Amino acid sequence: MRLLRTWCFVSLALLLAALGSPVYGQGTTPADSAKPAGPAASEEEVQQLRREVAELKAQIQRLVQASAPQVSGGAHLVQASDVEASAVKPDDANPSAIATTSDIEALQNEIEILQKKASDTPPATSGWTGEHFFLKSPDGQFTIMPVGYLNAQYTFFKGDGAPPDTFAIRRARFGVQGSYGKQLDYAFLFDTAATNGISVRDAYIDFKPWNAFQIEGGQFKVPFSQEVGTGDTNVEFIERSITTQLYPDAAGTFRAPGAMLHGNLRDGMFQYWVGLFNGKGIIANNTTNEPEITGRIRFYPFKKSSNEKFKGFAVGASVEHSRSRGLSNELSFSGVTNDSAFTFFPQFRINGGIDRYNGHFQWLYGPWGVRGEYTQILEKRTGLGSEQLGGIGFQTLPGIVGKGAYAQVSYLLTGEREPENAIPRVKHPVIGPPSPGETGGPGWGAWQLKFRYSWIEGRAPEFTCPLTTCPITPVIFPLQSDHTDQFSGGFNWYLNYWVLLKFDLNVDRLVNPSVQGISRQSYFVALQGVQFRF
Repeated sequence: MRLLRTWCFVSLALLLAALGSPVYGQGTTPADSAKPAGPAASEEEVQQLRREVAELKAQIQRLVQASAPQVSGGAHLVQASDVEASAVKPDDANPSAIATTSDIEALQNEIEILQKKASDTPPATSGWTGEHFFLKSPDGQFTIMPVGYLNAQYTFFKGDGAPPDTFAIRRARFGVQGSYGKQLDYAFLFDTAATNGISVRDAYIDFKPWNAFQIEGGQFKVPFSQEVGTGDTNVEFIERSITTQLYPDAAGTFRAPGAMLHGNLRDGMFQYWVGLFNGKGIIANNTTNEPEITGRIRFYPFKKSSNEKFKGFAVGASVEHSRSRGLSNELSFSGVTNDSAFTFFPQFRINGGIDRYNGHFQWLYGPWGVRGEYTQILEKRTGLGSEQLGGIGFQTLPGIVGKGAYAQVSYLLTGEREPENAIPRVKHPVIGPPSPGETGGPGWGAWQLKFRYSWIEGRAPEFTCPLTTCPITPVIFPLQSDHTDQFSGGFNWYLNYWVLLKFDLNVDRLVNPSVQGISRQSYFVALQGVQFRF
């Protein structure tokens, strides 16, 4: 009797010690359950835990044997109820001292829990997500992933006054991104191929307390255009459309320091972005006391529809307002085409408000992708000082107007689905492992056809300063109205999820030349590019 009680007490003490140890588990009280998980057990601690579990099981077995009735004439099988009924009677002074069948079962359940915890694999602190390498803290709260991409290209020009053919490293960017807890993301991205040396492209944190309300601050892309919102590695053409000259901060890779509110409503059917920025490009201070204000909305009207054909349809609109400063020698939008073939429109000094408007749409269905966008800009020239002695003084000139649009279509010949702002999941890669989520074997990769039409125009209205207003030097500004359009076509070859070859042919039609000596003509620009990302 005393031996049985002793074993019970020893077993329970060992079990409670194992359950209470911070190395092997957490307490079950509400206070303990609110604490963060402890560090993962080492291999030596796991082995020690398994040895203690084995000892507990041996003790339980001896308890069972000690509680079984002794029958003369040899051992024989009995029912469990008979064992409980014929067990040694409890001590009147301590009726709970003998282990019953229910006590043994409870102990066995606790042992199974300990065994499962001992056999659990410790959380990974480094590895491969299928898309990026990662490092993670043992508690999983802090994650860091190295990321980067390279875009190299060769450009061939044909046309009077066109630039020479050239190889170029368009982008060579490297950085890190990750998360701290579940509500804070961050990213740092540097461009080592920038003309001014190593330059910061992205540096921001994104606080996400709720899906409908998120706060982002630092330097990142201004949320004005659908085309710019597409990641640099996900753009299907080597160059974005010629309309990009009308977007905010075009000279600064569409990025600027600032802060933004954004979110998703109704399970992503409605998205919004509202931000304040310096509006002068990357790592640049504002030149006025008025920040650049940008707002954008996007709506998926059929996202919850049962008809798959329209789920990928979305429409949106954007507005932007900022202010320029003539004394800082700020100029109107650039008239250089996106492939640098020629300059279709000159730049003018501006001073005053800048207003932009944009509308965009997309339709994605299976291998098809259709996208389009329209943008308009008005840059004022209020109280602009004369650039020559005796000129027009501080007259207010008519503003500079720019308009442009594009429409594009793409089709994946090899059966992949057209994604939104992502690389297609290549079913049969030429090299390397399959894409994340794909199980297809090696093959010819993914092939995609693409076509785009875009146009842009600039207009500076004529202005005359007569002798009565400009007595020393009368000034006449002739009408400047120039227009160009571009046909782009080609194909993409996705060797796998990380390596992409692009082949584009642009036909640029210069309708109204703005530079003296350049005749009305068409330019042919062939571009070949390779992209590697990780």
